[in-house]
Amino acid sequence: MTFPALFISHGSPMIALEPSPARDFLLQLGQTLGRPKAILVMSAHFETREPCLTADAKPAMIYDFGGFPRELYELRYDAPGEPDLAARAAGMLIDAGLKAYRVENRGFDHGTWVPLKLMYPDADIPVVQLSVEPMKDGAHHYQLGRILAPLRDEGVLIIGSGSLTHNLYAWSRGPKIKDAPVEDWVKAFADWVDARAEAGDAQALANWTTAPYAKENHPTPEHYLPLPFAAGAGGEGAKGKRIHSSVEYGVLAMDVYAFE
Repeated sequence: MTFPALFISHGSPMIALEPSPARDFLLQLGQTLGRPKAILVMSAHFETREPCLTADAKPAMIYDFGGFPRELYELRYDAPGEPDLAARAAGMLIDAGLKAYRVENRGFDHGTWVPLKLMYPDADIPVVQLSVEPMKDGAHHYQLGRILAPLRDEGVLIIGSGSLTHNLYAWSRGPKIKDAPVEDWVKAFADWVDARAEAGDAQALANWTTAPYAKENHPTPEHYLPLPFAAGAGGEGAKGKRIHSSVEYGVLAMDVYAFE
């Protein structure tokens, strides 16, 4: 089975516990997609200067956040790793002329385990994390996706896990109302992404800093870059379909895209 490449907005780690439209969508997404052979996730919370892939057979948990309820720190996602997939993906990148490294003792961060705990709660599908490289641009991340796209034909589900918008300063100063009205600058950026994704305009998605209110929605790039990666992993000429859209606290867009 060949799966679409996904971009998932993972939002706050509290999505693992609190009801929301995005949580409800992720709870049924795994059943809709079916069971992959393995999962490869580029996580916005695994930042490196060169591509790195986790190579542990039994990855640990990383609770890379603070100030949340105790029950969040008690959640576990004990999916196995897949060292062979990490080696294969690294080899594909190296064969394409890039650097790539396999790393050990790097557990699952919440950009990986939070959405997967909702999608595939049995934690019985092997998972490999791929790093995001915030010092490099969208075109580089699109290229990474294009190189790894053939893995989809081998039953691997490829996911870019970030957030369609990620301005935590705007969140911190705004109303703490989950269904607050959507800010105009958030809607403008989300609409721009949707139009380019549906048109299969990979160049525009990669050159995302030209989008309206790009800097306001992403003061730093790490939560956007998994999107051009997913677009690339969708394959040559892939178009994106927005399969979920919601906004939390008026500023955190939780959109999910499927590219194929």
